[in-house]
Amino acid sequence: MPTTPRWTRSGVSQPLASGVLMPDLGFYHPIVIHFAIGLITGGVLLRWLSLTRRGAFAGPAAGTLILLATAATLVAAQSGEDAHVAVEAAPGIAAVVGAHQQWGERTRNVVLLVGGLELLTLALRGRSIVRTMSFVSAGFGLLAFVCILQTGKLGGELVYGHAGGVGIRSGDPEDVARLLLAGLFRQAELDEKAGRAGDAASLLEIAARRFPADPAVQVRAAEALLEDRNDPAGALEILGRLGPTPDDPRLRFRRGWLTADALDALGRQPEARAVLERLRAEFPENTRLRGRLARADASRNTNQQP
Repeated sequence: MPTTPRWTRSGVSQPLASGVLMPDLGFYHPIVIHFAIGLITGGVLLRWLSLTRRGAFAGPAAGTLILLATAATLVAAQSGEDAHVAVEAAPGIAAVVGAHQQWGERTRNVVLLVGGLELLTLALRGRSIVRTMSFVSAGFGLLAFVCILQTGKLGGELVYGHAGGVGIRSGDPEDVARLLLAGLFRQAELDEKAGRAGDAASLLEIAARRFPADPAVQVRAAEALLEDRNDPAGALEILGRLGPTPDDPRLRFRRGWLTADALDALGRQPEARAVLERLRAEFPENTRLRGRLARADASRNTNQQP
């Protein structure tokens, strides 16, 4: 039978043997899986509570939640399959994706078993075997909970340890750009901590070239030029190109502070002083700024003494 393309949000098509177009659920996987986790956890807890014969509501509520969890788990498993399409294309991530997928399938199967036991319990309601089946369902419910924990652990490792899906699921260039920027900044931080200041500055220069309209990126790149490459002229050039940043007082302060540092390094102390005075007019209570101006005044008075 000929296959029909399956269109995903990322623009990737997957063949569907049934010939029926199906929506891509990968985008909704984080939402659905959390519903499944909450429902199965609540259902299993209520099932065990019902076995103590406390609370007449516990038994029916447990069955309802577990059946809802079964449905949610089926959707979560399918959405997880859809989400893997874009993630598996990243290098070095296939093994992690495979482990998460394997445990997801195990979880789905165990939850299906628990849901089937709950349906049998409803069908045999009023018979003596029901209590025994409820114990069996509660036991497999605990197993399902353990499987969910392991699947969630691997999912967290996939997302937070390998950036699985972060910035790439939608295929939107802006999402990918944010992922790139985050990687450049975090690696630059690690390089600086490891004493590789030149490598950190190189990464921040790449960020500055790729994101010329982002003032925070430009200020950070100027800081790297000034402190890591000892290039005050280059830093001053970047800072001078920036437009106004009226919505971010902290960024305005940092920009002015670095501008004064660069001017000081170039021997242009009067200009640096003028920048600091403008900062003081805007941030009169800033103790760091007041201390710097006081030290500059003391140094100037000392130099003026015969």
